[in-house]
Amino acid sequence: MTPLKLTVIGCGYLGAVHAACMAALGHDVVGIDIDHDKVRALSSGRSPFHEPGLDEILARGIASGDLRFTAEPTADDVRGRSLHFITVGTPQASDAGAADLSHLMCAVSMLAQLLDPQERAVVVGKSTVPVGTARRVEEELAGVGAYVAWNPEFLREGYAVDDTLRPSRLVYGLSDDPEAAERGREALDEAYRPLLEAGTPVIASDFATAELVKVAANSFLATKISFINAMAEICDATGADVTMLAQALGHDERIGRRALGAGIGFGGGCLPKDIRAFVARAEELGQGESVAFLKEVDAINLRGRSRAVAAAEAALGGSVKGANIAVLGASFKPDTDDVRDSPALDVASRLHERGARVRVTDPIALSNAAADKPYLTMVEDLDAALRDADLVFLATEWPQFVSLDPKEIAPLVRTRTVVDGRNVLDRDEWSAAGWTHVGIGR
Repeated sequence: MTPLKLTVIGCGYLGAVHAACMAALGHDVVGIDIDHDKVRALSSGRSPFHEPGLDEILARGIASGDLRFTAEPTADDVRGRSLHFITVGTPQASDAGAADLSHLMCAVSMLAQLLDPQERAVVVGKSTVPVGTARRVEEELAGVGAYVAWNPEFLREGYAVDDTLRPSRLVYGLSDDPEAAERGREALDEAYRPLLEAGTPVIASDFATAELVKVAANSFLATKISFINAMAEICDATGADVTMLAQALGHDERIGRRALGAGIGFGGGCLPKDIRAFVARAEELGQGESVAFLKEVDAINLRGRSRAVAAAEAALGGSVKGANIAVLGASFKPDTDDVRDSPALDVASRLHERGARVRVTDPIALSNAAADKPYLTMVEDLDAALRDADLVFLATEWPQFVSLDPKEIAPLVRTRTVVDGRNVLDRDEWSAAGWTHVGIGR
């Protein structure tokens, strides 16, 4: 493998992981981000967010000299490097469901100013974008002779390092121009040579298909999660058990068991905003009817949070006002400190708004949760969160919460009532220990 000199522009969740992993593959990497605090943390070999395994490869990259970060890029940081990955965020616009591409276009403008036209560099977008964005980037960079490709990411928080170094597939979105397509593929093949030699499959497509892959994958996953939550609503109305229903469905190889866990739904920085941006872009293209079902997917997901709060109210006799409620979990899923659009925090907030005395505990996400919801009480010690609780609400399925011994914690609480917002607790075990177990769709 020939090591490449490359940049990674945007060092948030995606970019920091990608930069560190590219250095781990042997490339010479400059990470670029405008956030000076983030750059200082990364330059010290420390991730500004929790991601298993990332600190270790960051530290190795910094120590080897293969990885460095800057918040004030110059032409020297960009020129002489043949490959540039754009990994900036594309958040939901504040006034609509559409994606906000301002950060991405700022990165493109920076490259347009700093690239040397004689070098004919390859610029690769990895950000999740509305279909048509890659062509727009190609037009913006035509004046500096850059080739453009699109290489969507498929990272799962908590598994991002492994998903980058051992991906299930690589997708190359290549230009209609034959020369640009060839150069884009060559650059990506060289960047990912160890992964290709390990047998990672490559799907080479046009720009539009590559742009659609990520939003289509997220939309399918969101649909599967909302489907089982819709079934949970029917189960609640009929007395059926959604966990047994999911088990039976999962044995069908056409369906599979993964992502069929009913509960308070999905959150985070990707699925919610990506399906809304997909709908917005489809409507712009005059194809809104094709993905209109995603609006209901979104609505079912949000409704799951309301239903969970209603379950807590019912468990406490119709009102949570004045009740002590321990909410176990703040992050949107385990193994991350990400609280963006977290169902756990949303449920905690709704309980607080209804007059409950809410105490939130989480292994690693409390500082982010406090910044996002400063009016909630954050408690680091689990026993302190549980003490004198009238109700325990399991909101994030951290292993240490799932494995709680209901007999051991029983003396801490005032009332042995638990709402299992993720349907992960052993109902028989908790019931045998004298608890009232309230599941979702059970």
